[in-house]
Amino acid sequence: MVVNNTARDRFELIENEALAYAAYQHRGGKLFITYVEAATALRGTGAAGRLMEGVVAALRHDGIKAVPICGYAVSWFRRHPEHADVLAA
Repeated sequence: MVVNNTARDRFELIENEALAYAAYQHRGGKLFITYVEAATALRGTGAAGRLMEGVVAALRHDGIKAVPICGYAVSWFRRHPEHADVLAA
């Protein structure tokens, strides 16, 4: 389950006691995804993709648009055009 840790300005996913997270900044009513990181134990497992799915679900729920800055987030959105509705124009 992806959790929004507002105290640390990041969405978090814990699997097998390892952390993947997407750091963000709120500016101008938009959420800028500045960095996505997965613990070494999670790399290659699809955890970062599951994290991004959770981020998208939270953004849709809250009606917030995203601006991906991090290279991973940018490429993830390119590979998943079905989520383009959450991207800021």
